[in-house]
Amino acid sequence: MIFAKEIITSSGTAEYFLKYPKFKALNDAIDEYYSNAFAPEIITALQLVENSTSAVEVFAKYSQFGATFKDGDGKEVRSETRKFQTNLLYIQGKLQDALSSIKLSKSVSLFIDGIDIRPASIPFNEYLDCVKGLANAAWSLNNDFFPRIRDSKGRMKCVLLLRPDIFNSLGLQNRNTKLKDNSIVLSWITDYGKYRSSELFLMADRMFNVQQDKIEPPGDAWDHYFPFEATNLTEEHSRPTSFVIFLRYSYHRPRDILTMLDILNDHYKSPTDKDRVFLYSDLFTKRFKEDYGQYLLGEIKDSLSFYYDESEFELFLKFFEYLNGKSRFDYEYYEAAFSEFYKYILAEVHNAPGFMRSAEEFLQFLYDQNILSFIEEAEDEKFIRWCFRERTPSNISPKVKTGMEYEIHYGLANTLNTGKAISKPKKKSNPKQEVEGFLGVVNMIDKGKKFGFIRQEGMPIDIHFKFSDCLDPSSLGKGALVRYYLKKNEKGGLSASKVVISR
Repeated sequence: MIFAKEIITSSGTAEYFLKYPKFKALNDAIDEYYSNAFAPEIITALQLVENSTSAVEVFAKYSQFGATFKDGDGKEVRSETRKFQTNLLYIQGKLQDALSSIKLSKSVSLFIDGIDIRPASIPFNEYLDCVKGLANAAWSLNNDFFPRIRDSKGRMKCVLLLRPDIFNSLGLQNRNTKLKDNSIVLSWITDYGKYRSSELFLMADRMFNVQQDKIEPPGDAWDHYFPFEATNLTEEHSRPTSFVIFLRYSYHRPRDILTMLDILNDHYKSPTDKDRVFLYSDLFTKRFKEDYGQYLLGEIKDSLSFYYDESEFELFLKFFEYLNGKSRFDYEYYEAAFSEFYKYILAEVHNAPGFMRSAEEFLQFLYDQNILSFIEEAEDEKFIRWCFRERTPSNISPKVKTGMEYEIHYGLANTLNTGKAISKPKKKSNPKQEVEGFLGVVNMIDKGKKFGFIRQEGMPIDIHFKFSDCLDPSSLGKGALVRYYLKKNEKGGLSASKVVISR
C-alpha cells in the first residue's frame, strides 16, 4: 500500500504510472477506501487490514480486480463471505499484481523509522513480536517478491532502520548472513589522529562553511570558530585540535555534535557580539555540562524505553548514588557499590529487573548502553574500550571484561551525580562503618591462608572475611551458619567483620 502511493506521490510522473490499468485500478480503489486521504504511515495502512471485508468490496468494484474469486477447491464464493485471512491474501495478491505491472525507470526505497520507540501501553514481549513480524515481512518483500518483478529497470526495496541491539534481539534465522549481506551498519567512528579527514568533522565544518560569504577550504571555518587545542593528545597536529573535545563528549554520532553546537549557540548567541569565537572554557562550564548531560540522559532513556518501563529507568538511575561521587573506579569498588545497591532493591523493590540480577549482568548492561568504558593496560599503553567502538557487524554485542578499571562517560558524569564525592555523616557509635548483622553460610574457607567467603541468599556476591575478624575461627567450617557484620575495607569495598557461629 505504502509503496504504491509513494511511487505516485514522490515520482512526479503520476500520469505515466496511471496508464497501467492494474495500477490505476489499485490507486482508484485506495483513494475511494480512504476518501482521498491516505497517509503514508503503517498505522493508516493497517486500517485496511482491520476492515479487510470492506476493502475487498471496494477493490472488487473495479473491473481490473474482478468481483469474485475462487477458493482452494475451485468453488466460486462472493468476496464479502470470505474469511479474514482469505481477504488479506486476496488483497495482497492484487497489490502485487499492480506493482508487478509497472515499469520503473529509477529504483524506489522505502525507509521505515521509529521502530525503536515502544508505546508505553504495549508490553515489551508483545511489541517485540510486532517488530519481528515487520522484519520478516520486509525480508519477504525484498527476497521473495521484488526480485521476481521482470523488465523493470528500477527496483523496489524496503529498508528498516534499526538499532544494532534491537536487530540482535529479533532472533531472525541466519542472522549473521542477513546482517552481512543484506544490511548496512552506519558508523561515523574516527580516531583522534585522523579526525580531520573524517566525515564527522567535515559535516561539522560544513555547518559553518555554508554560512560564509565565500566557501572556505575544508577545516578553515571550524578552526576560526574553535581556535584552541585539546589537552592530553600524544600526537602533534598542525591545526587546532578543538574537535577532539567534541569527540570525547560524543558517541561519534552527528546528532551529538550538532546538539553541542546548538547548546553553545543558545548560551553565547549575541546580536551585539557577532565576531565572538568559542573558548576552551565554554565547553567546561557547569551550564554546558548540565544541558548536554540531560541530552545524553534523554538518549539513554529513549534507548531503554524499548525494553523497560519508567520505574525500571528510575531504579537504574538510583545505582549511581552508591558510587559515592566516583566517575572512575576499579571492579572491587564497583562490586561493593552494586552490593549496597542490591540490598536497597531487596528492601524497597523486592524483585530486581532482569538486567540487575547480578553485578556482572548489570556491568554488561552499563557497557551496552555506553555509560561506561573499561580500561586495559598493555606494555605501558592504555586502551579505552567503548562498546560503540568495539561493535562490528560480526560482533553486535561486545562483552565487557571484569576485573578492569572503569570510567563513566565524560558527558554523563555530572548528570548522574558522580562528579563529586557524596559526604556521609559519621556515626559515633560505629567508627568502623559497620552496619546491621546478617545471616549467611560459609561457602569457602582456607585455614592455611586464614580467610574465607560467606554466601547470603539474595546477595549477588560472596562476602570475604579474615580469621582475625572471627570470634572463634577454630569452629568454622564450610557450610557453617554464621552471623556477620559488614565494614568497608581500604579500597572502599565490603568485607565481613565479627563473624560468629549462629546457634
